[in-house]
Amino acid sequence: MRLSDKWFTAISQDENEKLITVTGRDDLKEFVKSGKFKERAEICWKFEGNPQGMPTDELSAQMEGVELALRQAMEKDKLAIMTAIYTGGDQKTWVFYCRTVRVFGERLNEALAGFPLLPISIYTEIDPEWEEYLDMLEMKEWEGEEE
Repeated sequence: MRLSDKWFTAISQDENEKLITVTGRDDLKEFVKSGKFKERAEICWKFEGNPQGMPTDELSAQMEGVELALRQAMEKDKLAIMTAIYTGGDQKTWVFYCRTVRVFGERLNEALAGFPLLPISIYTEIDPEWEEYLDMLEMKEWEGEEE
């Protein structure tokens, strides 16, 4: 299976009508069909954003460093695949589909060991049908209709 690095961006809103930027990964059909990535892990970083609910430039740069470390650690042997990034509403969420949450957690700790303690929370769920991913892909279709 070849891991695509094709991404799209869409705009959404949270329940408080704050803007959310959705960055989604394209071309993951082989991974979905493989049945090997049955668990979803979401890493959420809550923050005090600007009036629009977005991170400051400084915080954004820090988050990019964390994101790069996470992608490199998880995707080097395809333990987990980052499928989406949601930014806005005073939080950033990275979504991964993984082979095993237990090993994902171990690798997460290793990947973030060089960073100061981060204000993140982790949510996991069994999602063998990739429901969250497929819902997120619909946002791409909505964006395409407006063009």
